[in-house]
Amino acid sequence: MTGSCYWFRYPGGQFLVDCGMFQGSKTLKELNYSPFPFRPEKIDFVLLTHAHIDHSGLIPKLIRDGFDGPVFATGGTNDLLSYMLPDSGYIHEREVEHLNRRKRQRGRKPVEPIYTRADAEASLENLRTVEYEQWINPAEGVRARYWNAGHILGSASIELEIMDGKRAKTPIRILLSGDIGPEFKLFHPPPEAPEGWDYVICEGTYGDRKRDDPDGPERRRRLAREVSRALARHGVLVIPAFAVERTQELLADLSMLMRAGDLPTVPLFLDSPLAIRATQVFRDHADEINHTAEAGAFLDDPNLHFTESVDESKAIHRYSGGMIVMAASGMCDAGRIRHHLKRYLPSKNNTVLLVGYQAPATLGSLLAGGAKAVRIQGEDVRVNAEVRQVDFYSGHADQGELADWVLERRPVKRRVILTHGEDEALRGLADILTAQGVDASLIHIPELDEEMDLVRGLSATTDKRKVRRRAPPEAVKGQDWHNDLAQFSLDLRDALEDAADEKARAVILRRVRRALHDGR
Repeated sequence: MTGSCYWFRYPGGQFLVDCGMFQGSKTLKELNYSPFPFRPEKIDFVLLTHAHIDHSGLIPKLIRDGFDGPVFATGGTNDLLSYMLPDSGYIHEREVEHLNRRKRQRGRKPVEPIYTRADAEASLENLRTVEYEQWINPAEGVRARYWNAGHILGSASIELEIMDGKRAKTPIRILLSGDIGPEFKLFHPPPEAPEGWDYVICEGTYGDRKRDDPDGPERRRRLAREVSRALARHGVLVIPAFAVERTQELLADLSMLMRAGDLPTVPLFLDSPLAIRATQVFRDHADEINHTAEAGAFLDDPNLHFTESVDESKAIHRYSGGMIVMAASGMCDAGRIRHHLKRYLPSKNNTVLLVGYQAPATLGSLLAGGAKAVRIQGEDVRVNAEVRQVDFYSGHADQGELADWVLERRPVKRRVILTHGEDEALRGLADILTAQGVDASLIHIPELDEEMDLVRGLSATTDKRKVRRRAPPEAVKGQDWHNDLAQFSLDLRDALEDAADEKARAVILRRVRRALHDGR
């Protein structure tokens, strides 16, 4: 699902489209620490679809490991990356600092961060700005053009024309979707791109999901119901939100609802330095954003409090209730949101509202799945707060919108390649495309690290060549043994606490030890 990265090799050289970070289970995130499946110093350039970390987050590592070429992206993407990549490096440093503290206590070797804030800041020198719908020639034999993808500020689908040396007189034409936005977005027009391709590589995040996408007024009515429900519990409403786009849309809608009297006027804290800086980028790109006058009023809302420093963040916990706290990350896997969840999850008066996609095995997905307890920063935390989830703020097109986007790109001569989604989502998207007239033999769903010859149209698996895989496909899907261990630890503690007496607890522990001994 995450870790978006496409490696192209052609007679004139090699390049990447995206270089993203893996998110989800520990098994999946460990791939961020492992060597790339290519030699970074051999990569000539990178084309970025957008700024989200699962598409851009390993750029600093790529440069630190030897890449020294240009990274092409839109102006909006580059402005966001100027904050997002250093923030990512800072998070890696802090998380490794906490991890190494626990490792020292257990007598284990420390680890190094994937990259540091300094690495990320240095990588910004490689960014180059491109304009929408204008051809660039990043290398001889390659042309690229960026099209609005309607996902977040600066997001793009990328059109490629690649010459195959002397083997062909006409270029191979490829369109990579990037992440496609839904039909209605507060800040952006619908996605667009030309038609007629050899290959279309399309994301499938919501490929098996049909979503009722409301317009602006209806979306605000639904949000008002959720917020009113939460505030009626006389507790705190915690919203984990992606720092870029989702946060700004939520702030705009909440501000409009309070100003209109459709919600009570309560303190609204934005506790994310990255989201605060991203909001400034939106202000700087106001000429590219729809509904600027109405939606942009939240920037001057007196109920909105930006808490950038650590001390300001800690001060939020002095409030007892009747407030809204928004913090990154949207999947609850990093950043300040984890501190707020540790604080507010144990109380039944509080509410956690999930507003975006939750990748498998992330903390957000465990909460969405009804976990009674979770592990946060090495501590067990009971989930007594109400957990709600809505999808009408999604930045991704749903099944029907994805299918329409692909169908509007026809004719596709060789393959429609479906990527960047869970298995069920990709199969669901393939099914609806087939039902709407796309030849099933033209649809291909690759696995991690699968190779394809775009001249002959063969994947490495069918061509009998050895595929250099970093991990078996089943190892990077869903939850892993780390998640099972965390759940087992919580279940064992529950069993011990609920046991009738010390004798019963001794029996439970004896059985566990016997099972461990028998399993060796």
